Amino acid sequence: MQDYSTFMNFQLNNVPLRTHKPRENGLTMVMDKGLSVRQAEDLVAVGAPYIDFVKLGWTTAYITPGLEDKLAVYRDAGIETYFGGTLFEAFIVRNQFDDFLRLLEKYQLGYAEVSDGSITMAHEEKCAYIAKVAQHVTVISEVGSKDGTKIMAPYKWISLMKAELEAGTWRLIAESRESGNVGLYRESGEVRQGLVDEILVEIPNEKIIWEAPLKSQQVYFIQLLGPNVNLGNISTNEIIALETTRLGLRGDTFHNFI
Repeated sequence: MQDYSTFMNFQLNNVPLRTHKPRENGLTMVMDKGLSVRQAEDLVAVGAPYIDFVKLGWTTAYITPGLEDKLAVYRDAGIETYFGGTLFEAFIVRNQFDDFLRLLEKYQLGYAEVSDGSITMAHEEKCAYIAKVAQHVTVISEVGSKDGTKIMAPYKWISLMKAELEAGTWRLIAESRESGNVGLYRESGEVRQGLVDEILVEIPNEKIIWEAPLKSQQVYFIQLLGPNVNLGNISTNEIIALETTRLGLRGDTFHNFI
């Protein structure tokens, strides 16, 4: 557990303990939607102690200027990076899987996201890709569709998650998109609580990164699972805000940990 006096400017008692980097739990994954190298430098200047992963959203890595320099900024700050699962899908649908593996090697990435949120793929095929990619890097796989009209029953989520863990994924991402209104959530952004409850009966919480781009969603999971819940799709300007919420130092969670 981490002594927060390393980063805190003054002393407060009864602040919940947070796991320390490199973390296995309490992960924060930030969504980079196209930051410049300079913006990435500003981000790590404030957020490096609190950010575990930066995902370069969907296919933004394809057209981001200064990509290698930006990845180096994150790497030097002790932050792991990976490309959004949509980029994996863009390679797969074009029959360029080997090119995708070469891309990971070229940019010295230790993680890769495998998803099927934008393409139609038999789940057995997806699991086969997870197993293949896992021979090269650590796999994070995403469960859930980006199509808001496709609502999966809880038993289906659980079945897919179990199969992907067996195939070799390290962590499962529970889909919400960057908008936070599909997958885990209703169109309004409200959490599908019954779905979450059923998933947690069958899948260990620490194996899941819950995409929670909205503050209300972050608060829900922190109150449900504690300050060291894994959260993803966090906005680059919400890092400090999220950490204070985790620590019970924001109105929404102020009384949770006293």
